[in-house]
Amino acid sequence: MPDILNVSAYKFVTLDDPAPLREHLFARAGAAGLKGTILLATEGINLFLAGPAPALRGFLDEVQADPRLAGLPVKESWSRELPFRRLLVKVKREIIRMDHPTIQPQAGRAASVDARTLRRWLDQGHDDSGRPVVTLDTRNAFEVDHGSFDGAIDWRLARFGEFPAAVQAHKSALEGKTVVSFCTGGIRCEKAALYLREAGVTNVFQLEGGILRYFEDTGGAHFHGHCFVFDEREALDAKLTAVRPFD
Repeated sequence: MPDILNVSAYKFVTLDDPAPLREHLFARAGAAGLKGTILLATEGINLFLAGPAPALRGFLDEVQADPRLAGLPVKESWSRELPFRRLLVKVKREIIRMDHPTIQPQAGRAASVDARTLRRWLDQGHDDSGRPVVTLDTRNAFEVDHGSFDGAIDWRLARFGEFPAAVQAHKSALEGKTVVSFCTGGIRCEKAALYLREAGVTNVFQLEGGILRYFEDTGGAHFHGHCFVFDEREALDAKLTAVRPFD
């Protein structure tokens, strides 16, 4: 049984001065022996961490003791080895860079759809109003090449900052459809759904928890291939297991 717990989590929430929080989290995560990355910005927190389960869960309890970070939704998977080589805690301009300052998820989320509902929509070929459903992959092209939803829209993005221009170029193809934006863990599709609304696409949802939650809750139905992850595991299958051994 693998004994290294891997977690990913994010929360859009106003952090007026993230620098002191950075020092605190770096000290506490380091003391717990954790590896991975924590990103902080005035718009929130985004983290990918790994370590022994008791230490990691204890650290997450400390993080969520901060009222601003309470209820941090955490996605878990397991591995036999640490998939990170070091611990990084950084303050950035955005926890996921879009370069579009009017998009502020901390001020209000876009509508979301849970994994089981999306699977049901894909099973029946339409949403509950009878409208055709399309899935929109908001990840970079090299991530999409590892796997995606069957028939997903893929605009061959080189980076997420290209997403707004891609919407403007292709939004007419989304008219009359229910659009479900998705990504690895939910953070990119959350901003993407807000931008789609801003651009005038009316029937838009974000996939709650992204591909990782979809795998956990549905077993990966309607998804082909694997989900790329930004650590040494490289990609996970629908059982949230690494598909290749560590180098």
